Amino acid sequence: MGYDTFEQMSVWQKAMELAVAIFKLTEKLPKKEDYGLISQLRRSALSVPGNIAEGFGRKHMKDKLNFYYDSRGSLAETKSHLIYGRNVQYFAKTEYERHIDLIEDVWKELNSLISSLQKNT
Repeated sequence: MGYDTFEQMSVWQKAMELAVAIFKLTEKLPKKEDYGLISQLRRSALSVPGNIAEGFGRKHMKDKLNFYYDSRGSLAETKSHLIYGRNVQYFAKTEYERHIDLIEDVWKELNSLISSLQKNT
């Protein structure tokens, strides 16, 4: 994998892009959602790159994998919150699909990273 910093990792870059996109998406939600969907979506989306970064900083492979698994869990949670937001008509179909596509990209890269580390353990 040969990265000097987590910022060089494509999966982290895409996960950070997702977190920023989710922040922007939630800015237009109703004020009544400040402590509901907005905080849930932002927290879960921000956990994705955060856990990737933390996993990168861990020395032991088992620790790395645990943080990458946590990142994948937060990614699934983010997707679930987006589905809810779409179901209650907070998000237009196109903006929803754009975010889901980004989630799928991160999911694939994260699974590849996890698989490659599992082979090395």
